[in-house]
Amino acid sequence: MSLIHDAAALALRKIDPETAHGLTVRALKTGLGPRDPGPDDPTLALSMAGLHLPNCVGLAAGFDKNAETPDAMLAAGFGFVECGTVTPLPQAGNPRPRLFRLTADRAVINRMGFNNQGLEAFAARLYRRRRVGVVGANLGANKDSADRIGDYVTGLKRLWGACDYFTVNVSSPNTPGLRDLQGKAALVELAGRLAEARAALRDGGTDFPLFLKVAPDLAEADVPDIAETARTYDFNGIIVSNTTIARPATLASPDKGESGGLSGAPLMTPSTHMLRLFHQVDRDLALVGVGGIASGADAYAKIRAGACAVQLYTALVFEGPALVQAIKRDLALLLRADGFASVGEARGTD
Repeated sequence: MSLIHDAAALALRKIDPETAHGLTVRALKTGLGPRDPGPDDPTLALSMAGLHLPNCVGLAAGFDKNAETPDAMLAAGFGFVECGTVTPLPQAGNPRPRLFRLTADRAVINRMGFNNQGLEAFAARLYRRRRVGVVGANLGANKDSADRIGDYVTGLKRLWGACDYFTVNVSSPNTPGLRDLQGKAALVELAGRLAEARAALRDGGTDFPLFLKVAPDLAEADVPDIAETARTYDFNGIIVSNTTIARPATLASPDKGESGGLSGAPLMTPSTHMLRLFHQVDRDLALVGVGGIASGADAYAKIRAGACAVQLYTALVFEGPALVQAIKRDLALLLRADGFASVGEARGTD
C-alpha cells in the first residue's frame, strides 16, 4: 500500500501544485489516504493546554482549509489536526497562480490569501464529524472586513463546541495589514475582546484552549511583549511560526522570487530560533513548533528548543501524508537514545 501512496505522491508533484492539492483532498475524502496501524509509541504522548494527544506530531493549518479531511489525516497518524484558515465570509483569495513549489529547496511559496468557503460550511463539517481525535480551528479575518478583530470574535463564537482548540492567525503575510495585529496595542485589543467573548461562552461550562500564531519575522524585542500579552489574556499557548517573507540567499529554485510566504526547509532555522526565544521568555507557556519539519530529527530539534508539540505541512507536498509515520518512528528512537521517556522530558533541553 505504501508503494501506491509513493507513486501517487510522485505523480502529483508533476502537475500544478494547487490542482495537485485539490486532488489530494478529494482522494482523502473518498478514503484513499494512508492508514497508520498504531498504536503510537508512548514516549510521544502528551497533555498540552488541556489537550490529551496520542502523539506530538500535528498537521498545520493550510492543508485542510475547509475542514474536509480532519478524520482522514488523524487516521494517517497525526496526533492532532488544525483546519483553516477560516474567515467569517467565504472568499476566493488571490488570483492564480498563487502556490509555487521550490523543489530544489524543499520549499513552497504561497500567496493564497485565505481562500476558503467561510464559517458556515466549515462549522457544518466539524459538527458532522465523529470527534475521534483532536481537531483545531485556525481563525482569520476577511480581507475587506471593516472590523478584523470582530472577525476573530465571530469565528470563536460560531465554532465554540465544534472543535477542540482555536488558533488566532495574525501572522499570514498574504492579507495586507494582517500582521499589524501583532503590534502591542492592536494585539492587546484583540486579546481583550477575545478574552471577553471566551468568558461569556464558557460561563462556567466547558472551555477550549486558545493559541496565538506568530510570524518568524518578528523583531526579537517584540517577543517579551507578545508572550506577556498572551499570558495576561489567558491564551494557552503560541504557535511558532507562520511562513516568512524573507528570501534566503541560498534559494536556488526558479520561482524563488515569487511574492508570498515561504515555508519548508529554509524556514527550519529561523522559526526554531524564534521558538527558542519564546521558550526563554516564558518556560511555562505551551509552544507548538512549526516550520521546516521533514524528519524525526527536525521534530526533535523543535522539542529541544522548547516546543511541547510540532506541526508540519510543506514536507507533505514532497513526501505525501505517509511521512508522519516515519517522523514519529524516528522521533521516538531519538528520544529513547538520549534517555528521555517522554516528549515532555526533552522539551527545552538545548
